[in-house]
Amino acid sequence: MENSNLLKRLSHLGFPLLEVTEEAEANVTLADLVKSHDLRLWEGFPGVLVFSAQMGMFNYNKTKEHLRSDPDKLHFDLLLAMSLALYKAFNLKFAWTDKLYQSLNNTGKGQFEVFFEALKNNQDLHLGEYLMSSQRLKTAFNSYFRQERNNLKDLLSVKEELGLEYALSEVFSPKQKELFLKKLRNEKLTKTEKEYFSRVVKKKVLALANPELHRLSLKLLE
Repeated sequence: MENSNLLKRLSHLGFPLLEVTEEAEANVTLADLVKSHDLRLWEGFPGVLVFSAQMGMFNYNKTKEHLRSDPDKLHFDLLLAMSLALYKAFNLKFAWTDKLYQSLNNTGKGQFEVFFEALKNNQDLHLGEYLMSSQRLKTAFNSYFRQERNNLKDLLSVKEELGLEYALSEVFSPKQKELFLKKLRNEKLTKTEKEYFSRVVKKKVLALANPELHRLSLKLLE
């Protein structure tokens, strides 16, 4: 593999992590990152992983499909375990980490605590036959995370807003959604808008806010 080509793709997925648009690109790039066997690139693996996972573009099984050899599959799980240990060392909590931990093979799960203890004590990490500096890994991730944290929050905020827009469109008509958002932003409503909001929109809002309806709705989705 030509690492120069990988570096070009990493410029779009991790250095900086701003222009990724396809799940396939994230999974292929993470797999190629594993296959590079380049410790300098492996130091950036936790940053690429956290961005891809936070944006919903990382899939453990799909990434592993691109790894043919057993050593690469082993290194993949070790890099994931190392990344999870690093997040724990930085006291970073993400919704997807528990599920990812359960996906690891037994070796990866067994190494998670070993990596965490090594990171706490600034000891070198053993990834199979490779030796990685704990301090270099933490410095690389800390530098990346400081730089990209605000960008990541901005991207996630956009994603959340798009999700809200979709949900509102499923419940309210365009005019009702407009009044809902205006009321939420404390914008002034005309007399006609106030009457329509009170007569129509407010009733839907009260129904949506009903805790029993919310509970039953979640039950139906199980």
